[in-house]
Amino acid sequence: MNIKYILGSILTIPLLPLMYFQGKKVKATVPSLPEAKGNKGTSNVTSEKMLQMLTIGDSTMASVGVKTHKEGFTGALANNLATELKTNISWNVYAKNGYNAKQIKEEIINLITEKSIDFIVIGLGGNDAFELNTPKRWNKDIRKLIKTIRLKFKGVPIIFVNMPPLKELPAFTSLLRFTIGNLVSILGKELEKIVKDFENVYYYTKNVNTAELIKRYNLKVKPSEFFSDGVHPSKTTYGIWAKDFADFITQSKEIKNALQHSK
Repeated sequence: MNIKYILGSILTIPLLPLMYFQGKKVKATVPSLPEAKGNKGTSNVTSEKMLQMLTIGDSTMASVGVKTHKEGFTGALANNLATELKTNISWNVYAKNGYNAKQIKEEIINLITEKSIDFIVIGLGGNDAFELNTPKRWNKDIRKLIKTIRLKFKGVPIIFVNMPPLKELPAFTSLLRFTIGNLVSILGKELEKIVKDFENVYYYTKNVNTAELIKRYNLKVKPSEFFSDGVHPSKTTYGIWAKDFADFITQSKEIKNALQHSK
């Protein structure tokens, strides 16, 4: 039983009508951006080695907010990993804007045509929070997703991206940032517990915080430049988020070892 979720629900229930109308207003005012194009690519370095990567998920993995996946999360992640691991990275994206964990499991996984891959990166959680899905449902859906992937790719490392920074979205009202932002944090804590039950499944627990990223990477940008439409990441965000996530992968001896022995 998730005490934080229960207490949050008690506080949130009286505010649901207001949240509903605020949500409709946000949806009406935020422009509808397309998913990025070019879902396949390769990041090459001076190496004879090659790792095959799949990225799976919602709008972040679909790189909504930029024109091509090379400019988005997957392209930036592949470039950083290729440089740090000194290995060519071949990548393919299977993602859909607006999908939750259950939809990814039911409608995306069976579209994967690759027979052999080295690792999978998964980014989701925002839509489950938008839909106010419970931690219990999220837990069940994530477990089913992992098991479905395991049937298709036995033993392949699965790495979950840290949860999206919903508390910082400029297009959201303070009420939406508080309620949905707190829920996505609760779902993140749930995911942290889930991955411990599976071998070769990992989750980057660190919160995405624009001010902290700007300071840590000495960026010459403003926090407002992190969002293309007030909701989805910008090219700047995809680049630095992917860099941070790549650092998590390359600095983990356990994950690096899993990648080396994934075939």
